[in-house]
Amino acid sequence: MHLTPQEERILKGEEGHGKRKAIEILVALGEIYGAKRLIPIASAQVSGASFKTIGDAGIKFLEDFSSEVRVSVRASLNPLGLDLRRWRSMGVDPEFYSKQARIVSAYRSLGLEPLYSCTPYLAGNRPIAGQHLAWAESSATVFANSYLKAKTNREGGPSALAAAIIGKTPEYGLHLEENRKPRLQIDIGEIPDGLVPLAGYVVGKTAGRRIPFIKGLDLTADEHKSFGAAMAATGAVSMYTYSEGKGRARTDTSEIEECISLPTSELTAAEDSLKGQEDWDLVAIGCPHCSVAEIKRMARQLKGRKPRSGPDVWFCTSRKVYASCPNEVKVLKKFGKVLCDTCMVVAPIEKLYKSTASDSGKAMVYLPTLGRQRASFRSTAALLGAISR
Repeated sequence: MHLTPQEERILKGEEGHGKRKAIEILVALGEIYGAKRLIPIASAQVSGASFKTIGDAGIKFLEDFSSEVRVSVRASLNPLGLDLRRWRSMGVDPEFYSKQARIVSAYRSLGLEPLYSCTPYLAGNRPIAGQHLAWAESSATVFANSYLKAKTNREGGPSALAAAIIGKTPEYGLHLEENRKPRLQIDIGEIPDGLVPLAGYVVGKTAGRRIPFIKGLDLTADEHKSFGAAMAATGAVSMYTYSEGKGRARTDTSEIEECISLPTSELTAAEDSLKGQEDWDLVAIGCPHCSVAEIKRMARQLKGRKPRSGPDVWFCTSRKVYASCPNEVKVLKKFGKVLCDTCMVVAPIEKLYKSTASDSGKAMVYLPTLGRQRASFRSTAALLGAISR
């Protein structure tokens, strides 16, 4: 891989041990994937912010790094394992909070922006089309590539942090136009109300490692958010292309190798398979984090209704979105906790609950595994109906 004279100096340690460690990560990654050079990035999104996911070893790694370097480009952080202001009401124990606080302190020293959200594009870190990024959050990566038309691979937490420190990333994968062409066409049927996340869930399983072109995908921005998040959780690709309705594709479909139809019956079958049980300890909405429009819509649906006794309720969002719609947040608080900084996937949910219902296709992958939950999928409308009367 070709390095500039400045990059060579960094690699030799002439700009400090921390920068050398960062560029060593990037060079190793580039050599594995055959990158020819490092390219500048507009921003980074760093995962590995919850103590649950990185543990004590992760804390040591971050504290070692934070004593030597700072990021050189805009870099934001993924959700933590708790709400920094409401962690006690979540039931999180003080030891977990103490470890989480060390992670927050290390990232602050590194200069990362404390968005603590899986939807940085809704919380202030929103790229524009064509920009190169180093984003590690899978749902944000697929949204950035597919809906915002930016360019990023699905980074690991350490490589995204290294890229933020150096301000560059190896040029391979989805940074190259020839690797952004779809190989599979999926003709999607009508998506029933509330099942957009399951459409993404099924598409991810179907596509595997191939970028799909999805014909007839007429979704709102929020629906693309939930669709892509589920697709990235069940598949190994971080991008899809699409046409809306019966419109012509604004994408190069010359390398399509296979065409598949996805009838509505497959979505309803997925719904049946993920239905789970009828009684839950927790109802969790906001994976990925809720947008302003989603919070306003839920508040309208719940206005005038009363909370129903039963499971605990979490609405998860970013702190910026929380502050943007105070009246609607007030409505939601009558029915449960409106949490910032965290989500049901990276919180220590397994110590608090055993059975969780969610409207998220992504959560259906991670709740049973990372969260050790008996997971049940329901549409947002069905969940709001279950918690209100």
